[in-house]
Amino acid sequence: MKGIAAGLGVVALTPLLLSGTAMVMASSSEAATTASFSKCLTGLDTAEVTKEVTKILDGASGKDIHIQGLDLPAEQIPNAQTIVATGLSLDVPKKGQIVAIATAMQESRLRNLNSGDRDSLGLFQQRPSQGWGTAQQIRDPVYASEQFYKHLLKVDGWQQMKVTQAAQAVQRSGYPDAYAQWEDLATALQKAIATTFPNTGKDEPAKDKESASSTGTCKPDKDGTSFGRIPEGSVPKGYKIPKDADPKARAAIEWAMRQLGTLYQWGGSCTDSHGPDPMKRCDCSSLMQQAYAHADVKLTRTTYTQVNEGKAVSVKNLKPGDLIFSRGTAARPEHVGMYMGEGLVIEAPRTSKPTRIAPIKDWDILAARRVL
Repeated sequence: MKGIAAGLGVVALTPLLLSGTAMVMASSSEAATTASFSKCLTGLDTAEVTKEVTKILDGASGKDIHIQGLDLPAEQIPNAQTIVATGLSLDVPKKGQIVAIATAMQESRLRNLNSGDRDSLGLFQQRPSQGWGTAQQIRDPVYASEQFYKHLLKVDGWQQMKVTQAAQAVQRSGYPDAYAQWEDLATALQKAIATTFPNTGKDEPAKDKESASSTGTCKPDKDGTSFGRIPEGSVPKGYKIPKDADPKARAAIEWAMRQLGTLYQWGGSCTDSHGPDPMKRCDCSSLMQQAYAHADVKLTRTTYTQVNEGKAVSVKNLKPGDLIFSRGTAARPEHVGMYMGEGLVIEAPRTSKPTRIAPIKDWDILAARRVL
C-alpha cells in the first residue's frame, strides 16, 4: 500500500484549497437528509452489517438486504466500496475512510446524484463552480473520492478531530454536526468492505529462493526504447506480438491490450473495465489474473501471491506472457506487469492512470515468473 501511495507523487490541488481551507458545499440533499433522518444509528451489529454487505458485493440484489440507515443498499454499498478502495489506494488511514463514508452518507446518502444545491453533484455534492472539477469528473465516484481525500489530508490535525469535525473541515456545511449521526454506520461499512479486499497484511515467502535472485543484474536484450515515446493507452506503432509467443500467452496479451486506456482502480476486479462500475476496472494484479483467465490459465488474485506462480525466470530470458514484478521486495513486490516481447510491458500502473504499455527500461525488476 505504501508503495502505491509513494508512486502517486505530489498531486496539485485546486487553487481554492489553500492552507487547508475547503469550499462551502451545503446541499439541498443534505438539508433533506438532516430533516428527514431522526434515528440515532448506534449499537450497530458490525458482524451482521458485514454479512449483508458481502451479499451485495457477491452480486445479490438489494431486495432482501437489510442494513439500518441504507434504503438503497444495491446502489449505496458499491459506492461505499469505491470510497474505501480509493482511500486504500491513496494510503489514507482507516479513520479517513470512515470520515469519507460518513460525509457521503450525509451529503448524498451514498448516491451518485446528478443534481443538488446550485451546481452540487455526486457522492460528496462537490461543485464545479468551486473548483472541484468538471461535472463529468465529479460524477465519477473514484475522482470524487480522490478529491475528498486530498482536501481532508490538507486539514491540519484532522486525525485528532472527531469524525464530524473532520468532515466539516472539508465540507464547510450549514449543518456542521450532522455528520456525527453516520459515524457508527460508516465505521461498520468501512470494516465490512475493507475485509473484502486482497489481504495485504501478511508477508508470504516465495516458493523458492530463485524468485528472489533470478533477475540478478541482467537486462533484456530489448528495452523498448526503439518505439520512442508511447502515448498512454495506445499500442506503439509497429508492435506485433512475437510469432513464437506461446498461444496462451498470445491470448492473454491480446485480452490485456483490449483494456488499454481504462482507468486503474485499486481492488478492482477487471471484469468490465470499460463499464460504469469503478470496482470492475483493473488494478495491476487483476489485469494479470483476468488476462490469463481468458487464456484458460488460473492465477491467484494478488501481486503478493502471483510472485509465487509458475517458475522463476531470468530477466535476460523473458518470453511474452511472463510476469514481472517491481516495487517493494522480491518476496513481497507491490506491482506486476506482463512482458509483451520487444522490450515492452503492459500494466495497470496506479490510481488516476490508465492501463498502458511501457518500455521495460522504466522497470526496476525484482522478480520474474513464467506461469505457462
